[in-house]
Amino acid sequence: QVQLVESGGGLVQPGGSLRLSCAASGSIFSIEAMDWYRQAPGKERELVAELTSAGSTNYADSVKGRFTISRDNAKNTVYLQMNNLKPEDTAAYYCNAVIVQTSRIISSVWGQGTQVTVSS
Repeated sequence: QVQLVESGGGLVQPGGSLRLSCAASGSIFSIEAMDWYRQAPGKERELVAELTSAGSTNYADSVKGRFTISRDNAKNTVYLQMNNLKPEDTAAYYCNAVIVQTSRIISSVWGQGTQVTVSS
């Protein structure tokens, strides 16, 4: 069994920065893609940033140039550095990872979410 635990959310003023972390733990053989999604009230969950095991990244147009996804393989942790935050970035942020467990079962795992609120 594997799990993802996110941290780093909070309240920040427009123009501010936050760094989200997502740590994977459990019976992990390897981790493939690790992604960040977000969901604002009344809206569908959307992909914010993705990072493949090969190191390729992809960002939503709305966050390009402001957000950076990175990964520490030794810690099984993915980060989302968010700069120049805007009120429209307010949402619950979720981490998702495709994990190959030690049993070789491949699972898509979600974290519990962390709230980011951008407001003055």
